Amino acid sequence: MPHIALPDGLYGIRSAMVFRPETAKPLNELVQVLLCDANTLSPGERELIATYTSYLNGCHYCQSIHGAVAAAHLEGDEALVKRVKADFQYATIPEKLKALLVIAAKVQESGKKVTAADVERARSLGATDLEIHDTVLIAAAFCMYNRYVDGLATVQPQDDAMYRERGKIVARDGYVNVSKTYLAQSAKAE
Repeated sequence: MPHIALPDGLYGIRSAMVFRPETAKPLNELVQVLLCDANTLSPGERELIATYTSYLNGCHYCQSIHGAVAAAHLEGDEALVKRVKADFQYATIPEKLKALLVIAAKVQESGKKVTAADVERARSLGATDLEIHDTVLIAAAFCMYNRYVDGLATVQPQDDAMYRERGKIVARDGYVNVSKTYLAQSAKAE
């Protein structure tokens, strides 16, 4: 049960965003830029970084929804998402992405854990400064998003099918457009 009175029928971060729509706008704009907008890392790769960070933080909602969005971007490959969470070193992903996931994992613990050697390894595998920057920011932002979701004890269903369907919608429409829909619906309900 949520720690505060959140709207019924919405789960995870969506319920918190409807509770405080003024903060929803910048949070959705940030995730849109980080995970959807033009970048040399694919949306699927960036979603894997968000998923892995959320997995390390133990946030069921975020690892499930972002894993579903990642799978939608990766031709429905849910098994790959599971492999990345279990041990990305054995997943069939580019070595560059593995190096970036090492950085993300260190950011999840503490930004001070990222070393010059970690960054140099990622660079040696082709990572650009923008990709390194965005990896750090995705991991840092998802620590915040995860704590937002879990800190309010939002409702986090265990229904994989729900996440799968929602993930397809977000992958197709993006975070800002999807949030406009549920924020508008909640405003009408008031």
